[in-house]
Amino acid sequence: MTMEMKDSGSVVLTAYHPHSPARIPGVEQSFVQDIPPSHSPTSRKSLPRCRRINRMLSNESAPPHAFSRSNSQASMDSTSMEDFWYEVESIKESSEDGSEETTLLEFKPADEGELEAEWLQDVGLSTLISGAEEEDGQALLSTLTRTQAAAVQKRYNTYTQTLRKKNKHTVRDVRDIFGTNDSSPTFETVPVSPVPSNGIQLPGQKPVWKSVSSNSCLDCGLDKGSPSVTEELSYEVSFSESITVLPKTQEWPKNQRFKKEDSALPKFIVRKSRFGLTEVGDLSPDDMKKIRYLSLIELTAFYDALGVELKRNRAERVRGRENGLFGVPLTILLENDQKKVPGIKVPLIFQKLLLKLEETGLETEGILRVPGSASRVKNLHQELEAKFYEDTFDWDQVRNNDAAGLLKMFIRELPSPLFTVEYLPAFITLVEKISKIKLQLQALHLLIMLLPEANRDTAKAFLQFLKKVVANEGKNKMNLWNVSMIVAPNLFIYKGKRANQQEMQAAATTAHIVRLLIRYQDILWTVPSFLISQVRKMNEAAMNNSKRQLMFDKGVRKLLRRKTMERERPERPEGAVTFPPYLQSDIPEGVIRVYAPLHSKVSMAIQLNSQTKAKDILARFHCENSRGSAQNMRGQIQSLHEIGGNIGQHCLDPDAYMLDVYRANPQAEWVIKPKAS
Repeated sequence: MTMEMKDSGSVVLTAYHPHSPARIPGVEQSFVQDIPPSHSPTSRKSLPRCRRINRMLSNESAPPHAFSRSNSQASMDSTSMEDFWYEVESIKESSEDGSEETTLLEFKPADEGELEAEWLQDVGLSTLISGAEEEDGQALLSTLTRTQAAAVQKRYNTYTQTLRKKNKHTVRDVRDIFGTNDSSPTFETVPVSPVPSNGIQLPGQKPVWKSVSSNSCLDCGLDKGSPSVTEELSYEVSFSESITVLPKTQEWPKNQRFKKEDSALPKFIVRKSRFGLTEVGDLSPDDMKKIRYLSLIELTAFYDALGVELKRNRAERVRGRENGLFGVPLTILLENDQKKVPGIKVPLIFQKLLLKLEETGLETEGILRVPGSASRVKNLHQELEAKFYEDTFDWDQVRNNDAAGLLKMFIRELPSPLFTVEYLPAFITLVEKISKIKLQLQALHLLIMLLPEANRDTAKAFLQFLKKVVANEGKNKMNLWNVSMIVAPNLFIYKGKRANQQEMQAAATTAHIVRLLIRYQDILWTVPSFLISQVRKMNEAAMNNSKRQLMFDKGVRKLLRRKTMERERPERPEGAVTFPPYLQSDIPEGVIRVYAPLHSKVSMAIQLNSQTKAKDILARFHCENSRGSAQNMRGQIQSLHEIGGNIGQHCLDPDAYMLDVYRANPQAEWVIKPKAS
């Protein structure tokens, strides 16, 4: 448990798990330099403390290097980690002058077995704890890969063994639950295509890619002109199943250091499969809930395969304010904002601050790094709380550096961190214990899939803004590493407690995490296709279970024989359409009927072939309706949606090959409508 010391002016890393001390030998030393006497035009009264922090981290007592910050990029690069500690001091000063409200998160120690019980509940397997026969739990278990099933089995075994030791109550024998003769449950696993039947990808074996056009890939990594170090990522195979050889060293070697140059990060390309790519907003809320279940199981299996312990914090739930702008939980803030703007996904105040900075501040030198006036920021904070929802606040009076200060204050004052208290240790671990950037990125990808919707959407908007800041490096003198240094303390530390040396040493780690988040964000917001395949199998298993129960009733069975195929389909999900009777006849194999309620021609039967893409169908409807387009369709981006069958709702990639999607879900309906923003 992190020790608490009464020093309200200091900070502590929430990301650090109380039972896993940080250790990154030699990493921080490559960045830490003693802080020069003059860092900026404004002298900082807290310089001596910053020097002590840096010396403590570097274990050096040498005098500071004599250089002064200039406007040149070279001098900015040489400042190394000092931007991080100046930002820490800025946070401290904001806390001391009372401009920010301090909300402390107190960590509660977990009893033995409680973490496993919480894990089983968080992955949607509470049925293993309660003993109830729940269809969703059984459907989930039936879709697991070999490594995922092993991860579930390991946690369940620990949970049951702990309960028996404590003798709290009688634990049902696993043979009663799973019908096995062993003393531990065995789950029937389903290998994710194209993994062989044994669920293991052989060394050197690469996924079989279908032919794609030259632009059918997601390119993420280095800027044009940088050294071409390209690596391909596969979404077709479970990340944990792809790990065939355990790395010899699980921690950073003592002589290995982070390289802050942008060119040190590899370039990754994600090839589109025949199903295209799916973003987090393209799936229904119910299916995204299942994605979160599977992501936590996969993340746990991934860490198990690497020999790394996945630890989570247990924090007391702290209730923030129920009204206002700052210090309000994201969910409550969105509920209040949605009364004003229905369907909004990112808080209005956060959007407005981002918009202000994008319009006038992207070219401001030192934006995010150079602090605004503490007194002005405090006054603006109070004025926003009073006038924002009345639309009487004058945004023209806000200077760019003050707006940046308000933006960072909003993030810091969230009652729960943007990346959640529970999984902050996992963010730290992925850098401390995993040295290969590709594996770090895969772990980070799964952690993003785990975020609650409000946190994920807000983080996405914030990272998109940071990407724009870096893109204007030539004018604002803020490169990727500079931005990461400034943002890291605001995301990964909070006020009110005193940081110890081990927690301070995570500074370089958190900055590297932010760098990965900014650089590879286009990859991180894409749902891995192997998870979508598992969601389809979950839905199919749940439908089959429902059908089997219905067949017990002979009367229902006779009724089903007399009904049309439309009646035989499962209950139509939200968003599905009802076709007129003359359109509800049987449709030949390979032919889909597409419904477009906003077009003048509302439906069309389309024969699919191996080259038909979703964008071809959209183009055909556009051509047919070009003369008489519906008025309510103007200005809206239309997309083809797959609805029902083994998916809730799925906005299709324009490059998705429709015959492949049709064969994966022949019972779906196909609807053209605007894509959710």
